[in-house]
Amino acid sequence: MDTLAQDKAGPARAEQGDALARLKAVRRRSEDLARPLLPEDMVVQSMPDVSPTKWHLAHTSWFFETFLLLPFLAGYRVFDPAYGPLFNSYYEAVGKRHPRPERGLLSRPGVEEIAAYRLHVTDAMEKLITGAEAGVWRAIAPLIDLGLHHEEQHQELILMDIKHVFAQNPLKPVYRAENESRPRQAPALNWIGFRGGLVEIGHDGKGFAFDNESPRHKFWLEPFRMSSRLVTNGEYLAFIEEGGYRRAEFWLSDGWAAVQTQGWQAPLYWEKSETGWAEFTLAGMRALDPASPVIHVSYYEADAFARWSGRRLPTEAEWEIAAVSGKLEQAMDEAWQWTASAYGPYPGYRAAQGAIGEYNGKFMSGQMVLRGGCVVTPPGHARVTYRNFFPPSARWCFGGIRLAEDA
Repeated sequence: MDTLAQDKAGPARAEQGDALARLKAVRRRSEDLARPLLPEDMVVQSMPDVSPTKWHLAHTSWFFETFLLLPFLAGYRVFDPAYGPLFNSYYEAVGKRHPRPERGLLSRPGVEEIAAYRLHVTDAMEKLITGAEAGVWRAIAPLIDLGLHHEEQHQELILMDIKHVFAQNPLKPVYRAENESRPRQAPALNWIGFRGGLVEIGHDGKGFAFDNESPRHKFWLEPFRMSSRLVTNGEYLAFIEEGGYRRAEFWLSDGWAAVQTQGWQAPLYWEKSETGWAEFTLAGMRALDPASPVIHVSYYEADAFARWSGRRLPTEAEWEIAAVSGKLEQAMDEAWQWTASAYGPYPGYRAAQGAIGEYNGKFMSGQMVLRGGCVVTPPGHARVTYRNFFPPSARWCFGGIRLAEDA
């Protein structure tokens, strides 16, 4: 190899080493999240939107197998051809899919077989990464990065979903013991002013981002104010006690219909007894902490609370500008924050060609944007430009509330 070729190969080899280390760490973390669970816990699907833990562990392996190992690793042997339709989530271009609401019916393959599948895929990914020549590496590096961030998304979903599963069990199982001492004290509430004007939002192209965070573009904002912290349980309890769930004037029409048909009276996982309010957590049932941020509210509930309080939800552009300023508390580590923005494409957005293009773009209808991050978001996964999205009625995600108002 001549000197120029060696100079080019050096950085690539370093990148490959970093990618392999990160692959092993991310894959290990997924397995560590499942470690406190019984095999019986890992196969339960408590509602159509929840997936069993076993399915998450298999699907993230299927992603690497489908989009990296089959196209790029010569001689790769598929672990089991029957797994393709079972663990394909929504990629129509790839082939058939097992119906999402029926993932809980997949008692086979078992937990041990899925563990073997994961090991098979991880070992093959190591061969792919370490053996890739420069040209192949340039092709696969972005896909590996996407696959790792995809698995981190499913790490959050593992905890979201198992919390819902455990909440249906009369024993109210504990996933992990509570580390945080109680009670806590909420930060002081301040209102931070922003001048608005012509701003830029969206990812700047430096480092990883999902395609829906781009392109960066200009946006006009009127002056506004944003709350320095999230709405607390205690503040939300005041909304309940003043008849918030019984007063139609605060609710969007679809939200009010959801209140009536689904019997909403409080956030998901709240329960009232003779001794007061409690909430189900990953540490089991706990007395409601009035100073903690309220979570597990839908967009409809967040919007109704904002109307009751005489304020509104921020747009995602307002949230991003405020977050970039560094003035927001609890921006990324407590609760995802519902915004008033419908999930749609940024100006100039184009989905990637092929099946990978189905990752985000096909969901840009009927969903609302959440910004920030939450207590179960993997460390380092979220960014100020990150666009999470869920249907406005979704409550099992860790959605909370930050308020805004016109200046």
